[in-house]
Amino acid sequence: MQIESLKVFCDLAETESFTRAAQINGVTQSAVSQQISSLERQFKSLLIERSKKKFRLTREGQVLYDYSKQIIQTYDGLFSKLQEIKNVVSGTVRVATIYSIGLHDLPPYLKKFLKSYPTVSVHVEYRRSNQVYDDVLSNVVDLGLVAYPNKDPKLEVVPLRKDVMVLICHPEHPFAKRRMVKLAELNGLKFIGFQPDIPTRQAIDKVLKEHDVQVQHVMEFDNIETVKRAVEINAGVAIVPQGTVEQEIAKQALFEIRLEDVQFHRPLAAIYKKNKVLSPAMKQFLAVLKGEKAQFI
Repeated sequence: MQIESLKVFCDLAETESFTRAAQINGVTQSAVSQQISSLERQFKSLLIERSKKKFRLTREGQVLYDYSKQIIQTYDGLFSKLQEIKNVVSGTVRVATIYSIGLHDLPPYLKKFLKSYPTVSVHVEYRRSNQVYDDVLSNVVDLGLVAYPNKDPKLEVVPLRKDVMVLICHPEHPFAKRRMVKLAELNGLKFIGFQPDIPTRQAIDKVLKEHDVQVQHVMEFDNIETVKRAVEINAGVAIVPQGTVEQEIAKQALFEIRLEDVQFHRPLAAIYKKNKVLSPAMKQFLAVLKGEKAQFI
């Protein structure tokens, strides 16, 4: 028995998916099935109740999972400690991020990190907010990057910084000639929003409700890029993070207007699974995201 087989089993137990367990470990679904079968032969126990309708561990499978998690955490801690002793920062950091952070906030930090640690590979996936949480909790990725982080007892949250939220409009919109507007002036306007389950949309709705402002949601999208494209065709106005529209503002494809009577910021954070052993590469990646100077350990 190898520790890799125990890790595959734990990933399968947590994701309840042979496909995702294979993806996490860089193997085929057939290889996952073979390793599970090998464990069952070794322990002379059925570990998984195989059913098309539902995935469930047997009692023996649950015991193996509980002990295997301890073994893997101990092994990861040992490996990480040995790397630190040798001043080695290498390996792979797997990151899931919402679109706005991945496209606009992450690139300069990623460039800085890879320049400091060229032997580290960073794999980035762009996901919806709820999928980022799922990927972190199921160990598909090491770290998640989100806005308005949820409080979850299973997660560690590392605050990063706050985005200023601004109003954007088409160059021909009446607001384009203004530097600032009051929130009440949005009342009744056509509005381009994020989909209702997106945390940034929920935060915008809350601010509008607190100021008794009602807008007409004419379009709703799940990512910042399509929101901007809709505003560019003058379909309505939108409230977005300031850093996501720098290029469009520079080209005058969009105009940015400050909200006069409300301080509106979007908090960003990194998340990872509680009790996860962070490798030196992960620790340094987090340090860079927090704005700390990358340095060899």
